[in-house]
Amino acid sequence: MTVAVTGTWDLAIATPLGTIHAAVHLQEADGVLTGTASGAGEDVPLRDIVRTGDRLTWHQAITRPLRLNLAFDLTADGDTLTGTSKAGRLPASRVTGARRTGVTA
Repeated sequence: MTVAVTGTWDLAIATPLGTIHAAVHLQEADGVLTGTASGAGEDVPLRDIVRTGDRLTWHQAITRPLRLNLAFDLTADGDTLTGTSKAGRLPASRVTGARRTGVTA
């Protein structure tokens, strides 16, 4: 079963440098998911977004607090996301998220 993931999600990423907060906005048109992530003063596009059932994966590049390429692997359960974010050879960071209510997709 494919889970609806459109909307704005508030993410908390537990990294060795501390918890990083970001917002991810996902939208769907003609069956194709697109999205952007906002945090640390920058907005970046999400790449290679794939939704398989309740699993959601994507890649994104950030420049703050460090220049990194991130790979997210999350599971959607209603209005919550849980999973990991990985940056190259660094250990995976735990990710939790909640869909904003009252925000239209």
